[in-house]
Amino acid sequence: MLLTALRLADFRNYAALDFTPAAGLNVFVGANAQGKSNLLEAIAMLATGKSFRARRESELIRAGTPRAAIAGEARIAAGTLRLHCAIATTAGATRKSFDVNGASVGFARFLGRARVVTFVPADLHLASGGPAGRRTFLNNALAQLSPIYYRDLARYGKIVQQKSALLRGAIAPDRDLLLAYNDELVAPAAALIAARAAFVAALTERATAVYARWPGTRERLGIAYAPSIAPGEEPAAAVAAALAANVEAELRRRTTLVGPHRDDVRLTVDARPLDAFGSQGQQRTAVLALKVAEYEVMRERSGDAPILLLDDVLSELDVERAGGFLAAVGSFEQAFLTTTDLPAQAGEAARFRIAAATVTAC
Repeated sequence: MLLTALRLADFRNYAALDFTPAAGLNVFVGANAQGKSNLLEAIAMLATGKSFRARRESELIRAGTPRAAIAGEARIAAGTLRLHCAIATTAGATRKSFDVNGASVGFARFLGRARVVTFVPADLHLASGGPAGRRTFLNNALAQLSPIYYRDLARYGKIVQQKSALLRGAIAPDRDLLLAYNDELVAPAAALIAARAAFVAALTERATAVYARWPGTRERLGIAYAPSIAPGEEPAAAVAAALAANVEAELRRRTTLVGPHRDDVRLTVDARPLDAFGSQGQQRTAVLALKVAEYEVMRERSGDAPILLLDDVLSELDVERAGGFLAAVGSFEQAFLTTTDLPAQAGEAARFRIAAATVTAC
């Protein structure tokens, strides 16, 4: 995929922008708080429909204005793709609307038309943080790749929310209603588990190979999907059995105990937990390998190379790891990198300076 045009209106600190990216590596250089990360955020929203950094979507609208808009054009294997996302505040609420090739669509039909792999400094916590971050990593990639996965994830999340509300209620939970919720959970839970298991297997094959090739690494990286319900040969039967086995415990503890919302991805170095026994360098190299693997798997499954977004991440890495990462994804069709200082690894990249939401070639 190649983004050929990006237009912003009242998005973050941009009153207006009409930008033509180059193929290959695009480097945005500038001081902090000038709008570099905002550009990457806008590109990501053309793929995911969501911000990777805002806590509230109202933050995306330029101060003093009621509406923000992001528009992009891209070349993909199937032809030309035109995407538009608008964020508006009305009556105290923030709403988004989406267009694909001029036709209005819902979020589910917008998600994944374009695809991105995003790497921000916070992603370095994939190795040392809790399971929630690693589940989000899986969900973000798989939802871009498969509308069916997004549908199952949304359905599963809604039922779990209802079930959790029932268990936490002020009165004793209705056992029959709890069992009904469990019945509804089986199909989406089994689908999520199967999709995650296959995706992690593909990630593992590629990430461990990338890690082994990294300069100076001698240890072995391990990656394993750790579902709260072991899928076995029949995931649906395994889910149903696990939910049934935990009914009494859930009624007693008044919380949901099993399901994909409690899954994890275990990272090890020489068979020991990476978070406890890995050095900071090993943890960072493992995350870099994961991101390279995500890029490769997404490209292979979709038939289109995703856009690579690197938000000030090279400043978090030493020269060797930064160079190794860019070399590992050296076949990318298009990438965007933000930095305060032009890195030595930039090579023949297209270079742009950003100051006060103004983009100029440099």
